[in-house]
Amino acid sequence: MNTHGTDVRRKALSLLHGGAGNAAVARALGIPPGTVAYWKHLDNAERGTCPGKHDPPCPRCHGRELTGSAYSYLLGLYLGDGHVSHYSGHRVPNLMITCADAWPGLTRDCEEAMRAVFPDNAVCLVRRTGCHNVKVYSKHLHCLFPQHGPGKKHERTIALAPWQQAIVDAHPWCFVRGLIHSDGCRITNWTTRLVGGERKRYEYPRYLFANKSDDIRGLYAATLDQLGVEWTVLARDNAPFTVSVARKASVALMDLHVGPKY
Repeated sequence: MNTHGTDVRRKALSLLHGGAGNAAVARALGIPPGTVAYWKHLDNAERGTCPGKHDPPCPRCHGRELTGSAYSYLLGLYLGDGHVSHYSGHRVPNLMITCADAWPGLTRDCEEAMRAVFPDNAVCLVRRTGCHNVKVYSKHLHCLFPQHGPGKKHERTIALAPWQQAIVDAHPWCFVRGLIHSDGCRITNWTTRLVGGERKRYEYPRYLFANKSDDIRGLYAATLDQLGVEWTVLARDNAPFTVSVARKASVALMDLHVGPKY
């Protein structure tokens, strides 16, 4: 977000283009160094001069090796809280995953996965109120995330390409973990029971995944079936948007491979 006005940004970019460093520009204009760095990153993206190789090889176009576990996790995050954007004036589209500050470990995992999938591209974190956007610019985002399209995900068809399904089949827990980290949670439910004539409180853990897209919920449920995890649908206001995992053995599996957000 540019809160310093276009004139200040224009002066900053002019100084940067003249060879000045981020810290020097920040001191000269009285603005945070992080703001200067972000403006520089956006300017590089618009001009197609982001750090790294000019046109890094693509796993789909050039056969570069793709880290399957990292991609499966990142795909889950993308289907939940991510999107691909191509802003007007930018030559290169960007992938952005929004991660809440309440779970810093999630942000680190997202950044690490993004760097593993795009080893030759710069990954940046953009601070927002209560969250960080983890971003990467690449000309091949549409190759790696063919689910991108106009409109909201729940208003269009979401289906995995055969090569994506093969990666998910090889790394199903990474995919489930990405979906839970984006649109899911681990909670503790409670109820009461009569034990020896005395009513006692009983607690039990449960995993919930909520998404308006029937297709995305279907991908999640199909992967749980593959893993032997039992699940049910919780309908709110006659809308079956939530998939629940509450059986003790299934929760134990989820705890072993996914666990709560952190």
